[in-house]
This record gives sequence, structure tokens and C-alpha cells, in this order.
Amino acid sequence: MDIIETADFKKALNKLPKDIQRLYYTQSQRFAENWKDPRLHIKKIKDLEKAFSFRITRRYRAFFYFQNPDTTIFFTIDHRKDAYRNI
Repeated sequence: MDIIETADFKKALNKLPKDIQRLYYTQSQRFAENWKDPRLHIKKIKDLEKAFSFRITRRYRAFFYFQNPDTTIFFTIDHRKDAYRNI
């Protein structure tokens, strides 16, 4: 699966603590291998029709949508208390 990270996503990722960034890379590899991996804890976002999130840690989430069956767009990443307010 192809993963495209938007400029906003990359900017938000670079602002996160280094340990969270490392965990994101682990989770994104899992996502690329099998996006249905239960360790990702994927959830549908109620307010956005085709958006989903997956867990980086209990506190951090990455948000994405499927552009087509083979391509995923990661559009934001943040602490969950802030991320749901800002999408």
C-alpha cells in the first residue's frame, strides 16, 4: 500500500516528541503491511465521512483516509485531546 503524508502531517509529526515519532514509524510500517492489524486500533471518525484514525500510543493518533484501494493519505497526527478538536 502506498502511503502519502501531507505537508501538514509532516509538519505536525516533526513537532512531536522523538519517542512518539519513533513509535509512529513502527505503526506506519504495520499499517503498510496490513492496515487491518489489530495493534493499530483503527477507528472511524464520526464527523468526517471517509476518515479514520489509528493509535500511535494511548494518547497519540494518526488520521488518514483512503484515496483509492492502493493509496492512503495521512493528513494529521496529534495528541488525541487536541486532534479531535482540530479536524
